[in-house]
Amino acid sequence: MIIENLLAQKKTVIVKDWFNLVAESYPPDTSQFLKTKKDAFANPVGKTILNGLEAVFNELLSGMDDKAITSFLDPIIRIRAVQTIFSPSQATSFIFDLKKVVRKNFKKEIKENSIPKELLIFESKIDRLCLIAFDIYSECREKIYQLKVDTERNKIYSAFARAGLITDLTDGIPEKEPEFKA
Repeated sequence: MIIENLLAQKKTVIVKDWFNLVAESYPPDTSQFLKTKKDAFANPVGKTILNGLEAVFNELLSGMDDKAITSFLDPIIRIRAVQTIFSPSQATSFIFDLKKVVRKNFKKEIKENSIPKELLIFESKIDRLCLIAFDIYSECREKIYQLKVDTERNKIYSAFARAGLITDLTDGIPEKEPEFKA
């Protein structure tokens, strides 16, 4: 396909533009930090996002293996899932920003009608990518909520145990529902 060759030629520019759009989804101070700090130790979030975007883009060009895509997207989505500044749609919408970047970089080719059908095929891959990202996001949020539930349950159990309201004390956390004294 012609578009894959064109995308491969402009890969560095496209990934950089895509990263900038992802960084701009953060508050201004954070966005600036993500864009300017290149050191992986000073800016692990920025480095993780950039590496993930590059790997995802490479996979889009080479075949779209769902397991590979998931492994590349997972760190990015985990970061966005734990940050309360994003709604679910905002956390995954950066995937669609790739469409904007590609269209921006291929205005001439689109105008000349040399790649419109191939562009639609590539954009459908991006749509599929977003669905994978949303699945990852949902799993991450589920884990976060389960951790919160477990933490609260353990606090309550510990409080009841200290108050002597539980008759069967096992090594800390009950495997079954505790029996309460009336």
